[in-house]
Amino acid sequence: MRVHELASELDISSKDLVTQLQALGVDAKSHMSTLDDAVVAKVRASRASPSRKTDVEQPKPAPAAAKAATPPVVPKAAPPAKVAAPVVEPVAEPPAEAKAAAPAAKASDIRVVDKAVRIKGPVIVKKLAEALGIKPHKLIAEMMSMNVLASINQRIDLNIAKAVVEKHGFTLEQEKKSEEHKAPPKAKPVGTEVSDRPEDQQTRPPVVTFLGHVDHGKTSLLDKIRNTSVAKGEWGGITQHIGAYSVDVNGRHITFLDTPGHAAFTAMRARGANLTDIAVIIIDGVDGVMPQTKEAISHAQAAKVTMMVAINKMDLPNANADKVKQQLQGMGLAPEDWGGQIMCCPVSALTGKGIDHLLEMILLQAEMLELKSNPRKRAEGYVVEAQLEAGMGPTATLLVRNGSLKVGDTILCDQYCGKVRALINDRGTKVKSAGPAMAVKCLGMPGVPEAGSDFKVLADDKAARAMAAERSEKAHTIKTTAPKKMSLDDLFGRLEAEKDKLELKVILKADTQGSAEAIIHMLEDIKTDKVQLNMIYSATGNITTNDVMLASASNAVILGFNVPKEPGVEAMARHEGVDIRMHQIIYELLDQVRDAMGGLLAPIVRDKLMGHAKVLQVFVAGKKGKVAGCRVTDGNIVHKYRVRVKRNNETLCEGTIESLKRFKDSVSEVKEGQECGIRLAKTMDFEVDDVLEFYLHEEVHQTL
Repeated sequence: MRVHELASELDISSKDLVTQLQALGVDAKSHMSTLDDAVVAKVRASRASPSRKTDVEQPKPAPAAAKAATPPVVPKAAPPAKVAAPVVEPVAEPPAEAKAAAPAAKASDIRVVDKAVRIKGPVIVKKLAEALGIKPHKLIAEMMSMNVLASINQRIDLNIAKAVVEKHGFTLEQEKKSEEHKAPPKAKPVGTEVSDRPEDQQTRPPVVTFLGHVDHGKTSLLDKIRNTSVAKGEWGGITQHIGAYSVDVNGRHITFLDTPGHAAFTAMRARGANLTDIAVIIIDGVDGVMPQTKEAISHAQAAKVTMMVAINKMDLPNANADKVKQQLQGMGLAPEDWGGQIMCCPVSALTGKGIDHLLEMILLQAEMLELKSNPRKRAEGYVVEAQLEAGMGPTATLLVRNGSLKVGDTILCDQYCGKVRALINDRGTKVKSAGPAMAVKCLGMPGVPEAGSDFKVLADDKAARAMAAERSEKAHTIKTTAPKKMSLDDLFGRLEAEKDKLELKVILKADTQGSAEAIIHMLEDIKTDKVQLNMIYSATGNITTNDVMLASASNAVILGFNVPKEPGVEAMARHEGVDIRMHQIIYELLDQVRDAMGGLLAPIVRDKLMGHAKVLQVFVAGKKGKVAGCRVTDGNIVHKYRVRVKRNNETLCEGTIESLKRFKDSVSEVKEGQECGIRLAKTMDFEVDDVLEFYLHEEVHQTL
């Protein structure tokens, strides 16, 4: 049995069970460690023991220790203290009670005076260990030897606490709450300054990113998890943006980021890996590890995030999970069931097989990571995606990493400052607030921020606007004073200027900032010294008449990616002679740009050899010149062919055929082995044994 299975059976966390097992000397490294039957039986026995409160090992006889109401020994100098009745509740609490353990810890006060341990409120294992001056795991081991199983943040019975402190030479006292105890101050509302106190930290959902090669089933797998049809709406069947979705798994939430797999989206995958807690590498069970798979693994390793592998398409008969594991082993990523650390989950996005196990493993990994955040703070996080939408204006998909974002907050992102007008979740529903690890679309920004940039909520509107203005001025100064170089909004792929170099000027309009970024990186990879590609303008949003006028003035081509044309654009483009090329699939855009750049180059003219003929006899045809009586030695002769006359391998002249005859009849073609008479348009003194070479001019389109 594995650790996480036993922890689930005992209703405790895997991490706490690992700690307790290590304290007992059991070699349990993680939640996936295997336990033998003897260890499992021992843990179960301690859990199921009916004498949890009465069969505790005491320094005194067992009957005396069994009297729950017996007052503890109190020093003579101290006044007699009343002892509350023992807490009658299980030592290992169910999840609902475990949630109350944290608030109970706040009220717990344990201190040592002389040789007396004075307790106010419930007894928490961690605080009792600190009072006794021992490590918590040693105290947990002691209690397990007493057939008591408890975690580090769990409450324990007063009788158990009494037995433990007496074993260490102390006595136990329970103090009354002070009558002058003041009521705790009211909690500050969300959005005010709140310090990150340990008690304010709450468990947050994990952020999980699906990474991998194109067409390995990332979006389809997420569709099966969400029970939706995202992939069906993607052009060409590939994901071209980062999607952020929240999924409920048996009352626990997971936030998923779905990234594109095409080679052009390297930057977007890198951004996805940097925003995540757990990276799930999706690998096709048939194709195995592919180039973008290796790249995705590199991004996850660079971001130092927990990595898992989902082997997809296991419903196919030729799928082979062992082959994938062997490839991973060769990359230094040993699968967990082969003695390594990488958890591999075979799944099928088509049938849904293995998905429940994958989600369970994701939640177990999240539990081991102990993801915490303070929802009472002002929100801060990252921009997953940003775009300009018709009817909405600038929108940004935000991932909240800490705090809570709510409607009306003043948000600062890049050089933009605005108030949150609306928040929309991944289902298209408006929400009033978004807590930690939640992704929402935010409306209210005055401009489109850069994808991957961070954001934060400020309490002072005036200060936020001042910071935005300062950032804007700084960005403008850098743009105007810095030397020309590659940027998202200016030139990309600038090559060394040459006077005679051809240039293709491009205006790019994309639906999102992430798409524009991916396209620019993709075009940057076009390496050629023949044509210079100059991005004179790039932005998000529809193609407008202003774009057409700019293209007309600069003699540029407009590339549109997943955006429509505004009314009047088509007519103006025809009038101005502007070429607008619309695309929905990124690799088709790449091919057309290559073709457009190659189209600027003049075609290469080559001679295509068609055949040869040998002069056997020369005839004089009056004023029309001489006729060569020939035999075709190879190939064929057609009237439209050009001809070279060669003598002793030297070319005497070139020309065209004026007359081609067999016997007395004019013909259009003479084949190999046949005889014919040939008269050229240019007068030529043929001699016997001259060689006639026939060819065609062929234009070859240049490529980059």
